Amino acid sequence: MQEPTVMDFNDKVVMVTGASRGIGESAARLFAARGGHVIVSSRKTESVEAVAASIRDAGGKATALACHVGDADAVETAFATIAADFGRLDVLVNNAATNPHFGHIAETPLAMVDKTVEVNIRGYFHMSQKAALMMKEQGGGAIVNTSSINGVRPGPYQGIYSITKAAVISMTQAFAKECAAWNVRVNAVLPGLTDTRFAAALTQNEQMLNMILPLIPLHRVADPDEIAPAIVFLASDDASYITGAALPVDGGFLA
Repeated sequence: MQEPTVMDFNDKVVMVTGASRGIGESAARLFAARGGHVIVSSRKTESVEAVAASIRDAGGKATALACHVGDADAVETAFATIAADFGRLDVLVNNAATNPHFGHIAETPLAMVDKTVEVNIRGYFHMSQKAALMMKEQGGGAIVNTSSINGVRPGPYQGIYSITKAAVISMTQAFAKECAAWNVRVNAVLPGLTDTRFAAALTQNEQMLNMILPLIPLHRVADPDEIAPAIVFLASDDASYITGAALPVDGGFLA
């Protein structure tokens, strides 16, 4: 019987996108605390360098790597850098996302549709492609996608965002099926309402919050540090027989 590793990432290289704040930052810090060398990634160099420096100051291993996942050239450059600097990638966490439109679905500007799809679908797809092929060559790895409960039940006035997050769940299952032969596991975490700047349109809107909280059995908003352990678990060897899963971390909202 295999001994549990208790989410051990010693000697592993982990890339977390959207890691300058919120859930991504919490996940990056937890991976580092578990021994991983974390590639802290987001669009702006100064933001990811601040997080990476903080991890190093705490005794962890971290490297900052700016990458806009919606920019195909930036993705190619990022993976070339990873190959040159590390020679491997054991874990990819697709966490970077955008939600530029909050309003009626029928009134969503097409430019906002394009931007949301570019990052939340094409960006995740391209990143997953590059990671899976690298992992194939090294004998395996794990990809964890941050989806959302909105991918199961569309959020009000969050139409295109919800649609892209549903696509992330389908993408997770498709990659899981086709990459299993390469020993690459692919799973998704579905956060519920979480106290991040990304979700401020909901958490800072008293009327919206009063509508949502009664639907959450635990009757509160999550902290990013409560989402990160699910991401880290699914990426770990402790989840070695889990692939294609979509794990809600939502205080019971989808129950």
